[in-house]
Amino acid sequence: MASLIPGYEYDIFISYRQKDNKYDGWVTEFVNNLRKELEATFKEEISVYLDINPQDGLLETHDVDASLKKKLKCLVFIPVISRTYCDPKSFAWEHEFKAFIEQAAKDQYGMKVNLPDGNVASRVLPVRIHELDSNDLLLCESALGGYLRGIEFIYKEPGVNRPLTAYDNEKTNINKTIYRNQINRVANAIRDVVSGLKEEPLKIPTKIEPIASPAEKPPAKEKSIIVLPFENISNDPEQEYFSDGLTEEIITDLSHIQDILVISRNSAMAYKGARKKTAEIAGEVNVNFILEGSVRKAGERLRITAQLINAAEGYLVWSEKFDRSMGDIFDIQDELTAAIVDRLKVKMKASEKAVIEKHYTKDPEAYTLYLKGMYFSSRPSPESLETALGFYRLALEKDPGYALPYVGIANIYGAYGVLSLLPPQEVIPRAKEALHKALQLDENLAEVYATSALTAFWFDWDWKTAEYSFRKALSLNPGMSTCRSHFAWYELAMGRFDEAITQIIKAQETDPLMPLFYAFGTGIYHTAGKNDEGLEQFKKAIELEPDMGLAYFHAGRAYGAKGMINEAILAFQRSLELVVYSGWAESYLGTIFHAQGNTEKAENILSELIKQKNEKWVSSVCIAFLAGELNKFDLAFEYFDKAFEERDTLMPFINIFKEYKKLRADPRFQVLLTKLNLDDY
Repeated sequence: MASLIPGYEYDIFISYRQKDNKYDGWVTEFVNNLRKELEATFKEEISVYLDINPQDGLLETHDVDASLKKKLKCLVFIPVISRTYCDPKSFAWEHEFKAFIEQAAKDQYGMKVNLPDGNVASRVLPVRIHELDSNDLLLCESALGGYLRGIEFIYKEPGVNRPLTAYDNEKTNINKTIYRNQINRVANAIRDVVSGLKEEPLKIPTKIEPIASPAEKPPAKEKSIIVLPFENISNDPEQEYFSDGLTEEIITDLSHIQDILVISRNSAMAYKGARKKTAEIAGEVNVNFILEGSVRKAGERLRITAQLINAAEGYLVWSEKFDRSMGDIFDIQDELTAAIVDRLKVKMKASEKAVIEKHYTKDPEAYTLYLKGMYFSSRPSPESLETALGFYRLALEKDPGYALPYVGIANIYGAYGVLSLLPPQEVIPRAKEALHKALQLDENLAEVYATSALTAFWFDWDWKTAEYSFRKALSLNPGMSTCRSHFAWYELAMGRFDEAITQIIKAQETDPLMPLFYAFGTGIYHTAGKNDEGLEQFKKAIELEPDMGLAYFHAGRAYGAKGMINEAILAFQRSLELVVYSGWAESYLGTIFHAQGNTEKAENILSELIKQKNEKWVSSVCIAFLAGELNKFDLAFEYFDKAFEERDTLMPFINIFKEYKKLRADPRFQVLLTKLNLDDY
């Protein structure tokens, strides 16, 4: 049967290991149920390919025949991810999973699909039937080039980890999933991908008033460099964490040197697996030099190659090969950094040299566990954060005097709070405890001060400690772009608008491919009264990541300030669809409807937010904001009190955001500022 889109053989290809169908025919039952669900979801008939006789095991003489290659030309690829599927020696893994990724990346659509609602989805839709161990998770993410997202069919009880069936009781399942609902989610996800492939994606806002042209890109700084992700050429995909970790360590070392502009990890990692010319990469991130290399790790033996390229003039500056043991990894890093600094003709300060040459542990095994922790902590899902936490703790078991894993633990607990995965009151004290231990071990660790600054600013509202910690961290390591981006928000909260803009520009300079920083820039420029510049930042954010919900939220504020009400509504609705923080977009939409004379609709939004507040986390500041606009001042200050107790992260800005003007006229507002220690700012 032909695909819905001409030129494709099937709509859906389902890949699995025979072992996962032998016991109870789970895969066969899943496919039969999915077909029924697809019939109820699509008007058209959907073609599904399931190989009923796949080979199980891969020999050197095997190859994918022409028939299978043709069948792999499909719209959506569904791998049934199990403990047995994650096996590089299996036919399904090598000749279906990896083959589809390689083939789809080169076809007319690529691997990513822009959906009609503005989200982005992958054409690989994993169906997970087991919780995976860290090695298998790493293997999948390495093949996919990113976090393993999918729909789970997993039944879990203590000591139980098996596929979910239609007969399981969700009340006894730790995951609380219902088989019928999960089947429906798969069908809906397939519908979204097919719709995205068939239609032009919706562009929001639909009408943008001409705004100021972006400034021309300044010339690259003379001593500027990007360290591209070192390629893992080991036979073991698990070593991906090691090559990524080595890349990050070199970036960190170089970023301590004030005279070198070093592109941060986030932007550097965007080029992982990319096959671009060095001149093209240098132009995109605005640098003159590129460091690239590879890592082969076999047991305790290491082979690391590195080469420094003058991308601006197109010649090789330096190259080196290191054949050493794992115990020499710290010396290799020192030699690499020293060679780069020497070739860039930079004279290091004594303090910079001391930091770079400092080894935080002498135990290679503890270091390896720390690198694994960093690898998983860069993937902000609950599962990955928990895995990272485990590796950091194992690193400390190997070397209790190793300060950096304590910083990693603090960052994990901080992420739990910021992402609302756990109550801030519960996790922030744990973050502080870990930071205290790190500080006892090393009082000159930039990462400690950076994390201390975040907790002091976002949760403690201790403005003096926050400022001291931000400045201390950036003096020790000027290249910490994430720290600098949060410092921009601090400067904004203190009413120092020009300084806030300066800091966010510097963060973008060192991390030019980080969409979050342009979303931040949208809000910062708007708050500073520069709405056109803010909307330029918004355009850059969604160019880099079309589903950046925070960018749409701040764009809505900027459009509203410019009187572009339709665009503001569209932007807030998009941010609501993309789920920023509960209450943010809703409250602003309520104020717009109230201003348009539709007070009943605004009242309904307020009532719904208060109702939701009893069931889940909703920003109390936003409820207070909308209540104030509706002249319900007693209710507004009731929720301000709740926001104070909850440590709502919008509280530092209530005296700066222009939208809160009506509430400032109430005498209780000044009392609130005094409680926040903001009355002097």
